Amino acid sequence: MTGSLNVVVGITGGIAAYKAVGVIRSFVLAGHRVQVVATQGALRFVGRPTLEAISRNPVHTELYEGVAEVRHVAIGQAADLIVIAPATANTIARLASGLAEDLLGNTVLASTAPVVIAPAMHTEMWQNPATQANIATLRSRGVTVVGPASGQLTGADTGPGRMEEPETIVQAALAAAAQAPGDLDGARIVITAGGTREALDPVRFIGNRSSGKQGVALASAALRRGATVTLIASHLDVAPPGGVTLVSAPSATELQQAVTDAAAEADIVIMAAAVSDYRPAEVLDAKIKKEDTGTELTLRLVQNPDILAGLAASARPGQKIVGFAAETTPGEDELLEIGRAKLARKGCDFLVVNRVGWNEGFALDTNSIVVLGKGGNVVLEASGTKLEIADRILDAVTSGVPVR
Repeated sequence: MTGSLNVVVGITGGIAAYKAVGVIRSFVLAGHRVQVVATQGALRFVGRPTLEAISRNPVHTELYEGVAEVRHVAIGQAADLIVIAPATANTIARLASGLAEDLLGNTVLASTAPVVIAPAMHTEMWQNPATQANIATLRSRGVTVVGPASGQLTGADTGPGRMEEPETIVQAALAAAAQAPGDLDGARIVITAGGTREALDPVRFIGNRSSGKQGVALASAALRRGATVTLIASHLDVAPPGGVTLVSAPSATELQQAVTDAAAEADIVIMAAAVSDYRPAEVLDAKIKKEDTGTELTLRLVQNPDILAGLAASARPGQKIVGFAAETTPGEDELLEIGRAKLARKGCDFLVVNRVGWNEGFALDTNSIVVLGKGGNVVLEASGTKLEIADRILDAVTSGVPVR
């Protein structure tokens, strides 16, 4: 499964329908395309203008809309993922029975995409044997059930039946989509992300501004496309996706050891982490105090190992090594010149070059990149969300790469 996902968010008539706005927003901000299929009951709780503004697409409600384009099946056929949040007791019963009385039921029946539901109802309804039997039926068919949580319901009631929070639903949905077969099914990919820190003393360090967002996006995209992913993380500002093998590597030397070990079995290694070029020659056991140093402090730094060059030099036949280069040069020609020189020095198969500065590159949700191939030729230029960029990078890198 390549590129951004076509996500159908089904919304049904429960008070928790307001939370669906957060689900839609999270998918859109992550770079996915969202089609909302709402029941008439759902629109009693959340207005159509809100859903259309957040999803950036028209909301679909009527079974007999778009008959000429066979919309009642086309939406489901085009879906990569279907998420129903909230899923009421009535909706769950209809899904378990295979009913197609409305557009949402038709969409589910017409799709082969993973289906994720987030139940929301009063405790008695959730615990009713009929509901539990319906949930068991849906699970037996491969439907992912997220929640419900236990907590405050409508009125004074509390207990199990509260819809899970949007972040939990989206994470589970993307994990379900990642389990679907994709073009990288069987591939083993190692990705580094974040920024290393080099300790001066127990309190201070030398570091950089990398958030790890692009590396995490690469891990999410690779998972969704079927790869087995090892994510070697240095101080991430964003949560890693579920489903990766997560390895913590705070410093450059720790990252070198971790990625060297993981690369031994990898088909592709992507060095997206910002690795410190230097580290202190001496790390003190006690805090450096200004009363001991005076008005100036001189640090002696030594070079860290060149991890990317080492990986490229020891790569197995057929193994792909991908580097990243963040540069502050303002000119496009100079950026490419610096990138080509770096690619030649490192010896990697691809180099992803992007411009960074005070207000670009670091910590943002978007990116603009140029990918250089082995001979220095431009194989990709792309701009967009970091998840969109991740898929484009994987497209370029994996072209012609055999997977297991």
